[in-house]
Amino acid sequence: MTDPGERLRSSLAADQSSSGGMADFDSPIAMEALRATRVLHAADQDPFPPPARIRIITIANQKGGVGKTTSTVNLGVALALYGLRTLVIDLDPQGNASTALGVDHTVGTPSIYDALVGDSTLTEVVHATTASPHLLCVPATIDLAGAEIELVSVVAREHRLRRAIEGYIAALPPEKRPHYVLIDCPPSLGLLTLNALVAGDEVLIPIQCEYYALEGLGQLLNNIDLVRQHLNPGIAVRTILLTMYDGRTKLADQVADEVRNHFGDVVLNAVIPRNVRVSEAPGYGQSVLTYDPGSRGSTSYVEAARELAHRGVDLPPIDRTSTPAAATAFAVADGPPPGTQDGS
Repeated sequence: MTDPGERLRSSLAADQSSSGGMADFDSPIAMEALRATRVLHAADQDPFPPPARIRIITIANQKGGVGKTTSTVNLGVALALYGLRTLVIDLDPQGNASTALGVDHTVGTPSIYDALVGDSTLTEVVHATTASPHLLCVPATIDLAGAEIELVSVVAREHRLRRAIEGYIAALPPEKRPHYVLIDCPPSLGLLTLNALVAGDEVLIPIQCEYYALEGLGQLLNNIDLVRQHLNPGIAVRTILLTMYDGRTKLADQVADEVRNHFGDVVLNAVIPRNVRVSEAPGYGQSVLTYDPGSRGSTSYVEAARELAHRGVDLPPIDRTSTPAAATAFAVADGPPPGTQDGS
């Protein structure tokens, strides 16, 4: 496994060398302080590259406790801190992503429920966050728990979220459209998750480095295949993120190796370690990047977001039947429209 601080250490060493001095980066306290400095001053560093097209990423795994919400929040904050406009959509009735981003999600708050079941647009339910001016959030309230029942009789119920996102993006000028839309799914394979899979262009699966986390993964992949065949031909599993990695155990290495051998390059090189700061941060309405920017959890999520961003530079065009309005909506101001980038 790559040391999450290796890139930082090399960069800082180069900075010190160019100034004629060297520092001892092996001290844990010094490393934590330096990591915190890098995260806190992300705006002064090179920004992450924008994607070739707007990336709508569904973060799904029907198993609970594998890091879906934690990864959604921290990847979103990292992308935003490094200059990419990001929208997080909380599709879990528990509203944990909303909590972690410091967004109110009490009963009566305009939320994703109003866009899915009611007549509200996403523009009317989007909230700003305190983590970054580049990061917006659509919160979830407990009302969303009844959405699956209420949507049963609705025509084209699987496409409600997709149409809401398309309308939101189409209404924005190109320079304000998000680079990334991250959809946090509930721990189930119900109608809410189905809406997220139909809305997304790609799936990110967080996998806990324990064998229980691998159970049921085949069912999720089968459901994604069914969605591709019948509802969304453009959906694909493009990213797998290993979470809760404990380097002290052989089990974690065995699970990580098994996942990498099976899925290959889809698995990010960055690995999220077990870190108490990651678990503490939501209690303060923050991501780990803002709660403790010097922690290993913070550095790991920055590295994962960096890798995710670089993988998005040369994305192939989406194979989906789309209306002209939708095709226009999904062009991003900082990159070429879908189907026109090099290598497509």
